[in-house]
Amino acid sequence: MIPASSKVIPFLGCLAAIATGSGKPAVVGNAWAQAAGDRPTPVLVELFTSEGCSSCPPADRFLERLDKDQPVPGIEAIVMSEHVDYWNHDGWVDPFSSAEFTQRQNAYDLRFKVPQIYTPQMVVDGIHQCVGSEEAEAEELIRKAAEQPKLVTRLYGGERAGVVSIEVEGGAARAHRADVYAALAENDAQSDVLAGENRGMKLHHVAIVRKLRKLGKLDKNGGFRGELSVASFAGGRAIVFVQDPGTGQVIGATMYRIPK
Repeated sequence: MIPASSKVIPFLGCLAAIATGSGKPAVVGNAWAQAAGDRPTPVLVELFTSEGCSSCPPADRFLERLDKDQPVPGIEAIVMSEHVDYWNHDGWVDPFSSAEFTQRQNAYDLRFKVPQIYTPQMVVDGIHQCVGSEEAEAEELIRKAAEQPKLVTRLYGGERAGVVSIEVEGGAARAHRADVYAALAENDAQSDVLAGENRGMKLHHVAIVRKLRKLGKLDKNGGFRGELSVASFAGGRAIVFVQDPGTGQVIGATMYRIPK
């Protein structure tokens, strides 16, 4: 786990949301129910990782276990694997890496006052962080994050193929200024690493984010409706989350598995 430069690069994102009607979902993906305790509480778990980092494979495996086994009772861990690009100079260019995820990690670490950016780093609901392979600590942070109130957030398929609808129900007054983000991710993928610290290893990843954009802000009532094109990510997953721009806290999240 060798830290990279701690230079902070501003994170920018954009993706237009399309206003929709007020119809309720016909088909729900992994949306959680309104009634408290009826469905697991969603917690967003972001892993900043790299195929060029020898400390990252254990964290990648842990993220996969969180995704598949959901080991924390009463909680749905909505996972995102975000591959940074600052390891690409060390002999292996991570095919999933992007400067965009390095920028997002830098923005988090500015809030966390982390002296140097590092991998693997796990960020839980935007307000907690730990080394991504520290399983016990990460699960405790997930439980702690689940204690916070969340906005009901839904993704669901409609009449048009390749398009999903987004719905965030209005909530607390403080939520109205929060941002709504959408991520499109490959469900899973595998790499044969030919150089760098992980040379000779076959690495497996889940929820590999390929696009991450801000859709807009909640309205004055703390709600949001929009549409998202997912046609180019058949068999993958769409993740929508609501994040306070000041504190970074995620106050709503959901995940939808895109049909093949």
